[in-house]
Amino acid sequence: MTLVHPVSFESNTSENAVQNTTENTTVATPAEPAGPTFGQLGLPQQLVTALERRGIRHPFAIQTSALPDALAGRDVLGKAATGSGKTLAFGLPLLARIGAEVRNGRRAPRGLVLVPTRELAQQVHDNLAPLGQAIGVQLATVYGGAPMYRQIQQLRRGVDVIIATPGRLQDLISQGEATLAEVVVTVLDEADFMADLGFLPVVKELLDQTARDAQRLLFSATLDGEVDALVRRYLKDPARHEVKRAGDDAPPAEHLAFSLAFRDKLHVATELAGRPGRTIVFARTQLGVDRLAENLKAAGIKAEAIHGGLPQSARKRALEEFTDARSPVLVATDVAARGIHVDDVSLVLHYDPPTDAKTYLHRSGRTARAGAAGVVVSLLLPDQVGQAKRRFRTAKVDPAVDRIRPGDAAILDLVAKGVPVEPKERTQRDMRRGGGGPGGRPRRDGDRPTGGHRGGPRRSFGDRPRPAGERSGGERSYGERSSSGERSYGDRGPRSGGRPSRPSRYGN
Repeated sequence: MTLVHPVSFESNTSENAVQNTTENTTVATPAEPAGPTFGQLGLPQQLVTALERRGIRHPFAIQTSALPDALAGRDVLGKAATGSGKTLAFGLPLLARIGAEVRNGRRAPRGLVLVPTRELAQQVHDNLAPLGQAIGVQLATVYGGAPMYRQIQQLRRGVDVIIATPGRLQDLISQGEATLAEVVVTVLDEADFMADLGFLPVVKELLDQTARDAQRLLFSATLDGEVDALVRRYLKDPARHEVKRAGDDAPPAEHLAFSLAFRDKLHVATELAGRPGRTIVFARTQLGVDRLAENLKAAGIKAEAIHGGLPQSARKRALEEFTDARSPVLVATDVAARGIHVDDVSLVLHYDPPTDAKTYLHRSGRTARAGAAGVVVSLLLPDQVGQAKRRFRTAKVDPAVDRIRPGDAAILDLVAKGVPVEPKERTQRDMRRGGGGPGGRPRRDGDRPTGGHRGGPRRSFGDRPRPAGERSGGERSYGERSSSGERSYGDRGPRSGGRPSRPSRYGN
């Protein structure tokens, strides 16, 4: 295996020189801004030009390291922290290979990106779609919580790359609306989190449907346990690339922990959430998130809730409100956190303690990003202190646990250190660009106008006359059982059982 030693990626304008040898590839950080350009790394000129038009001229370290091997067609195993530039590290070689042979009309996808959450799927799409458009590569997102009809319409028109959560993709394949038989490049992003969510059995079923000689690009924060088994089974002599910040072992954020009585917990959380600047508050359950967000709103704090039980339109709207700082507080569950990539979050509040050190570090990583400062605060009930201290040791942080009450100096000092963030108001032009859905939801290719079809309501895909006593047509709600007892999954695991698949529309 080719091994790339850990390097720093703190500056996107100070690239890292690449020194190639037969056995090893070593990336060193130069004293002066220097290093290869995207063109020198082998990227096609069309993509280089498309990047420059978006103001992207210098590769991050993970891109400098991984692009040559990925562009050469090798399997790549990448390990890098969130915010390191992984999306372009796997997205650029994917687009370059698919764009080398552009196809039109109805066609099966040749590229596949598997991600664990809806938000991450949309983020990857938003980063890669403009670049794909520049070279004639059509991308589509496939995830639960969004109407299946629109996704089917996109697939029927023909797409080159699918960015998908495993459960929904498996649903579409079982219905004969998607096929992976022609996929030549497969990307697994956040593979460790897919393992945590129990997706790996579904991921293996999907990978088994792609060509055995397909190129695999796997990116993950950790490479142990189930992820390592996945690597051994599907990647052939992968080039290993690891990029590591100096602060990765000990996160650069300031870590604080407070012990308090249960009756004071909400009061203290409200005081901290009222701090100027963006704040993410983590709660353990969906119900807890909803209740906490409502309590904060009742206290006059602009807060939004985001978790897996919300429809995609509500999750997207909440994330937009938070990103634009119109609602500077976001209350989230751990599952939703993987799609939150906002650089200037100044405070992470663990309202409910996480279950393990890995989750603690990932939650905490939402702040102190891109070289900015940040604060991580844990609120602990007295019986949670001992377990929290063990978790801190495993995470290699060592905050003192101070006993507090509402209004104490430690809380007031944190509030006083907050830096206000100016809200961004979206113009009517922005809203029109985003599409015509309620709440400014961007209209993607294949979305239907809200006003119906040709002056009247348009029948949903798959509607048909039903015998008396059956439900009316339309899409089933997320997680609802069909008359045959099957459950419709979104970005969860596979269905048990199964109805007969329709014949594939790709002739397979």
